[in-house]
Order: sequence, then C-alpha cells, then structure tokens
Amino acid sequence: MSTTTLSAALRDRRYLITPWPWRSALFLATTAIIAAPISFGLWLGLLPLLVAANDVGHGRGPDGAVIFLALVGAAVLVVAAPLVALPVAALDRRRLRLVDQRPLRDGHHGDLISRLRDEGTWRAVLYTLLLGLLAPPVFLGAFLALLTEALLLLSPFSIGTWNFGTYEVHGGPRSAPLCLLGIVLAPVLLYLAGALAAGHAALARRLLGAGDPLRDQLSEVHQSRARLADAFDAERRRIERDLHDGAQHRLTSLTLQLGMARLDLPDGSPAAEPLGLAHSQAKELMVVLRDLVHGIRPQVLTDLGLPAALRELAANSPIPVTVEAELTTRPPEGIETTAYFVAAESLTNIAKHARATEARVRVTGDGTRVDLEIEDNGRGGADPAAGSGLTGLADRVAAAGGRLLLASPDGGPTLLRVELPCPR
Repeated sequence: MSTTTLSAALRDRRYLITPWPWRSALFLATTAIIAAPISFGLWLGLLPLLVAANDVGHGRGPDGAVIFLALVGAAVLVVAAPLVALPVAALDRRRLRLVDQRPLRDGHHGDLISRLRDEGTWRAVLYTLLLGLLAPPVFLGAFLALLTEALLLLSPFSIGTWNFGTYEVHGGPRSAPLCLLGIVLAPVLLYLAGALAAGHAALARRLLGAGDPLRDQLSEVHQSRARLADAFDAERRRIERDLHDGAQHRLTSLTLQLGMARLDLPDGSPAAEPLGLAHSQAKELMVVLRDLVHGIRPQVLTDLGLPAALRELAANSPIPVTVEAELTTRPPEGIETTAYFVAAESLTNIAKHARATEARVRVTGDGTRVDLEIEDNGRGGADPAAGSGLTGLADRVAAAGGRLLLASPDGGPTLLRVELPCPR
C-alpha cells in the first residue's frame, strides 16, 4: 500500500481490492461514535434558541422560560466549545492517520489561557461545531443507504412478502434481481463512503493542522530564532559569571599584590619603575574588565531590575535623559535584557548621531507585555539602512517575539517604540 492518502487511493483502479475501503469505513464508524454525543449536546443547547427563533418568526414573543433556557444554552455552548473542541481535535489528529498518513502537527501549545488566544483553538471549535451540525443528516443518509443495501442483498432470503417502495418483494428466486442490484450498488457505496471519508479528512486537515506549509516554516524559523536567542543569553550569562567570579577576582588579587610589592621596594630600586608600570596597567585592565562585564549584563539589572538599570544608563549618558518607569511586575529576565540593551544602544545612537539636547526613556508593563519608548529632540532622519544599529535592534526584538516601531521625520523628533510580550 504505497499510497499515503485516501483521496489518492480513490483515483486508483485497484481501490476496491486495497485496504482503503475498510480504513475509510472504520474512519466513518469512529466518526459516528465521536459525533453522536457532540451532536446531542449541541442540538440540546440549540433547541431553546430554535424555539425562540420560531416564535419570533411567527410574530409572537417567546416565553420567559424559553428565553431563560436560550440564554443558558448559549452561555453553556460558548464556555464548553473550547473545552470540548481541544480534546476532540487532538483525538481526530490521531484518527486521521486511518485515511491520511501524512503527519499532521498541532502547532499550538501552552496552558488553556494561551490557547484561547490562539487561532488554532478557534479553528478546532469550528471543526467540532461542523462535526456536531452535519453528522446527524449525513449519517442518517448513510444509515438508510446501508439499510437499503442490506435489504437488497438479503431479499432472496426474506420470509413472506414486504414492500420496497411501490415494489412488492417476495422471498426466493423472484427476488434475485434485487439481490443483483445490491451487488452492483455495493462498489458504488464503497466509493461514496471513501469520498465522504476523504472529504472529512480534507476538512480536518484544513482546520486542525498548524497551518499551511509556509506558515509552518515561518513558525519553525521563529521558534529556532527564539531558541538561538535563549542559547545566546545563557552563554552570555555564563561568560559574565566566569569573568566576574574568576578573572576579575584574580586580577584584583594581582593588583593588590603588585601594590604591596611596590610599597616594599625602596624608591631608588631598579625594579620600582617597572613594578609601578605593571601596577598601573593592572588597574587599567581592571577598569576595562569591569566595563566588559557591565556590557554583557550590568549587575544593577540583575539585582534591582530594569528601572534602576535604565536610570544608571541615564546617569552615564552625555546628554540629559529623563526616565519614567511604570511596571506592575518584574518582567522575565530575557525581556528585561532585551529592553535594557535596546535602550542602551538607542541612547548611544542619540549621543553619536542625533545632535539632541535631551532624551526621554519610558517603560511600562502590566505583566503580559513591556512597552519601551525612547524619544529625543534631535535632527531626526534615522534610517535603519544607514548602519546605525537599528536593524540589529529589530532582529533582537523580533527574536524575543516583539516588534520595533520607529518614527523619525527629518528635523525630528525621533521616537523608537518597542513592544515585547511577556510569556507566562
């Protein structure tokens, strides 16, 4: 069985002698089992609404009890729809392998709140509603077709006389034409069942999949970029820790030892001058190393959070910078780091290129997202293509799942806004 989908198998002349008819029959049978309770609950909830609509259509107002039941039914359907649709969708993604062996990935994960915000959840709700609405008439028709086929095939073995429509059926040899008709119609029914299962499979793949191939690829690229950014941040923290706990402490110890040795030497000693030079270079190296560690991730950001780190940036800026911070909760570490370095790079760009006399940094957050705004009164005209680092900032923000907005008309002012989501 080299074919991987039922729709492709239906175009094969050998379809009837392959396992695909039986796979489609099993798929439809399990669909009926799953759809039965869904249809019952859905139509039970819709019944008061249908009664109320019927009353309105006949020009009379619905009773209070009908209105109450309709409101309760609507509320229950709205609340229960996602709770029912998610497990039904998960089950049908596995069940779909009966008629479509191509992998179907669910690209949406997380807790219930995050999934309720996801388009995929509401596509699953639509799929479940269609399953509940369409299953009764479709499977009623399928049941009548199977019953007719069984009566045709078993007509020679019937006892007594019975009517098949306007045709009077007698058992025995006189019913042989009906039995032959049943034999002829059996392949037709198998093809119809296969077509019905293939249509259901196409609908399930369209609504329950993670999206089209391009969307899947873009999602995978985004996730890969986020993983790379997380790995980069983890490696940066490791380097910072190693420099701070290892090299910086050893260099401090070396500087102290050089200073003590210099004090022990007499002023006229030949070794005094080179030892003093080594001591001065060691102190300069300590400053360089401290600045390097600070550039990786400043300690104030780790200890006191984003507002304090932004105020330290403002204090060290060559132009006056006003900081406004309104954070209800402390953001995740990765979001804090991204916001800090965006602010640091932006203030550096303002000092180098904007010819501004003042700047303002404002950060707000409500626990679900962080918004950062950097504004200056400079000459404007900031262009990401001019090599000012804006492209790198945009990439860094995008890797964190956010977006960067820039307004910089000629003559100024320039406003840079960064919106960063805070994952739970």
